[in-house]
Amino acid sequence: MTASGRLVRLWTSTLLLAGLWLAAATAHAQVVRPYLIGAGDVIKIVVFQNPDMTTEARVGDNGLVTFPLIGAVDVGNGTTVQAEQKIATALKAGGFVLKPQVSITVVQFRSRQVSVIGFVNRPGRVSLEDQTLRLADVLALAGGTNPNAADTVYVLRNRPGKDAKEERITVDLDAAVRFNDLSQNLEILPGDTIYVPRESNFYIYGQVGRPGMFRIERGMTVVQAISAAGGITLRGTEKGITLRRKDSGGRFDTLNAGLLDKLQADDVIFVKESVF
Repeated sequence: MTASGRLVRLWTSTLLLAGLWLAAATAHAQVVRPYLIGAGDVIKIVVFQNPDMTTEARVGDNGLVTFPLIGAVDVGNGTTVQAEQKIATALKAGGFVLKPQVSITVVQFRSRQVSVIGFVNRPGRVSLEDQTLRLADVLALAGGTNPNAADTVYVLRNRPGKDAKEERITVDLDAAVRFNDLSQNLEILPGDTIYVPRESNFYIYGQVGRPGMFRIERGMTVVQAISAAGGITLRGTEKGITLRRKDSGGRFDTLNAGLLDKLQADDVIFVKESVF
């Protein structure tokens, strides 16, 4: 790739990252639904004027936490306010604290996490600390996509049900981020995996100005690929351009390429020398 091409890709990546952060900020400005405590979360429980009761506890798979004096309390699938009320009621009913004032904060959000893998700047697990994060928000929390990322990303989602299979949702990242198309900038659910693949490339050789590997832009045709490679040299010809394309079995077929044919990932274009 030329220096100018690298600058364009860097500038595009910078704009994309800025768009991701802007989308995230916009989403957080909206009203957020209360967070529901779930299995695996770690919560800190504080009782006012009773520092000896301060407890950090992990929520079990059954939604229970153990608290001094009152034992197991079901806090799963409820808000922190509801959990505070349950513990306060139990403390008062048991005669342990006359007028208990209970405060609960979630220290670790383990029940509602998603995985972000592939060509992002900080791949790993992201906690959904509220319940209205969309794709752009989560990618922003993962540092945004890097310059080698593709324009299409995939959301892998497990549907509930005994025989349910994993669903793969294809997302147009440009529409999701730049235009905030909510059909593409979809809400991310706990347990989702976001996969950002590498950009698709094509290869071009023969009688062109700059043979080598190039990024496939959206809807790119053979003639546009030739133009990106510096055009056909004086010794080259538009006639008999061939294209090697990988089939579903991983084998390459050699095809006669039309100038308006659209490219696919890993296509190899060869521009012949003119016989005259």
